[in-house]
Amino acid sequence: MYLSKDCNGKTDEELVDLTLQNKEYFVCIIDRYEDNLLRYIRRITNIAEDELYDILQETFVNVYYNLNGFDRSLKFSSWIYRIAHNKTISVHRKNKVRPHGNLIDFDEKVLENLADDFDVTKDIDIRYLRQNIEKILDKLDEKYKEVLILRFFEEKDYKEISDILKKPIGTVATLISRAKKQFREEFNKENINLHYE
Repeated sequence: MYLSKDCNGKTDEELVDLTLQNKEYFVCIIDRYEDNLLRYIRRITNIAEDELYDILQETFVNVYYNLNGFDRSLKFSSWIYRIAHNKTISVHRKNKVRPHGNLIDFDEKVLENLADDFDVTKDIDIRYLRQNIEKILDKLDEKYKEVLILRFFEEKDYKEISDILKKPIGTVATLISRAKKQFREEFNKENINLHYE
């Protein structure tokens, strides 16, 4: 049985190698990614809590059985996020439901990143953004919502987003640019309604 201290200070790649030698070390990977992946799945979907855990479990099963095929040219975090993303989208396709987010958790850093990038500076605007961020994101096209969540909520860089979504970096940049435009338009529509109600 592994000791949790054996996980500390190890890179993801080292944990992959250890797991391939001794399956007990897979617990280290689960411990490291469980909360982040659950939060990510929750952010891009509106399914019931027990289904979230089903997707998470299926993700880890898939990761475990495909560790030998892990592409070392990718960051492990991008690879595991891509598996979680694909599992989540697969569930939605099966249920024929558009994935609406369930953004119940975001911290001030996320809000500051969004506010800075979208030129939201007035106090009323930031308060409005905090209260309505889920509603605004749910109005976006799915492809735009996905890239914004990865960029601002999961704090992934363009290369990681490219790896997760299996799209060229140029396409990711275009998607983010268009997503920001659509987000800004929806924000402005909602904000105008707020001022005139």
